[in-house]
Amino acid sequence: MIEAVIFYFFGAVLVGAAIGVITSRNAVHSAMFLVLSFFASAFLWILLEAEFLGIVLVLVYVGAVMVLFLFVVMMLDVDADRLRGGFTRYAPLGMLVVALVVAMLGVVVWSGPNELSMLEPPPRAAADYSNTEALGAVLYTDYVYAFEAAAVLLLVAIVAAITLTMRSRPGIKVQDISRQVAARREDRVRLVRMDAEKDE
Repeated sequence: MIEAVIFYFFGAVLVGAAIGVITSRNAVHSAMFLVLSFFASAFLWILLEAEFLGIVLVLVYVGAVMVLFLFVVMMLDVDADRLRGGFTRYAPLGMLVVALVVAMLGVVVWSGPNELSMLEPPPRAAADYSNTEALGAVLYTDYVYAFEAAAVLLLVAIVAAITLTMRSRPGIKVQDISRQVAARREDRVRLVRMDAEKDE
C-alpha cells in the first residue's frame, strides 16, 4: 500500500515537472523543472529496486548535464520572443504527437492486467541481489555491440564538437604556442636609457 502511495506521489510530481518544463516562460525555470523531473524519475527507479540507475540519473544528469545546461542557458542571450514566433508552424505536429501519446497512455491505463503483461508487478529480488552486476552482465553480453556502437557515436560527437569549436574564424584572438615558446627576452623587453631628472 505504501509503495503505491509513493509511486503515485512521485508520478504526479514527475508529470507536473514535465508540464512545467514545456510551459515555463523562463529558460532557467524550465531547467529547474527538468532537475525536479530527474529527481522524481530517480525515486521511481529506486522504487523499482534499480538503485544504481536512480543514483546514476541523479549524479550524471542532475550533477553534470543540468549544470552544463544552466551554464549555457545563463551565458547565452536567448531571445524568447523569437523562439515563440514559430509556435504556430509546429503546432499541428505537436498536437499529433500529443494525441499519439494520450492514445498509448489510454491503452495502458484502461487495459486489464491480463491483457498487458507489463502491468504485472515484478517479483521481489533477493536480499543479496545486485542490480549493478545484473546490468553490467546484460550490457557486456547481450547488448555488447549496441553498447560499443553507442560509445563510438559519443566519441564521434565529442570530436565533432571539438572540431566545430576549433574552427578558424575572423576577428578572434588565438594562441600561437610555437611563437610563445620561441620568444626571447630581446623581443619582449626593451631597455631605455634616460638622464635622471632633477627637481627645480
